[in-house]
Amino acid sequence: MALKIGDSIPDIELKDQHGKIFDFSSLKGVQPFVVYFYPKDFTPGCTKQACSFRDQYEEFKKLGAEVIGISSDSEGSHAKFIEKYDLPFIMLSDKDKKARELFGVKPNLLGMVPGRETFVFDMQGMLKYRFNSMNATRHIPEALTALEKMK
Repeated sequence: MALKIGDSIPDIELKDQHGKIFDFSSLKGVQPFVVYFYPKDFTPGCTKQACSFRDQYEEFKKLGAEVIGISSDSEGSHAKFIEKYDLPFIMLSDKDKKARELFGVKPNLLGMVPGRETFVFDMQGMLKYRFNSMNATRHIPEALTALEKMK
């Protein structure tokens, strides 16, 4: 079942790049946040997307939002990805694809590639915007526009 506009963030815990448990409920009531799902660390499109989020990270911070990337890669892979590309945001490991299922992120290209989808939540953890595109760089302006509209 896919998340719909107005739904609350699923109650889920995943490990971050340091192997620590990250609980999405910790962001509720604190700040808006952007959650983006991507296929795989170090692939060309995913690297371009992560670096675009990095390059615009200050814009997200100015809007009071945190950015969180999720893929099925391991915590160790995320740590290397973050170090190599100087990524300033949280990366979560969804090895069993539990988060993908709860958010309703479908695979692309005949089910061969994990989906690329971005979700924008308000400060209360309510979904305000959802964007699905394999075009990696389109996610950043879409998310920023959604956050600006929430202000």
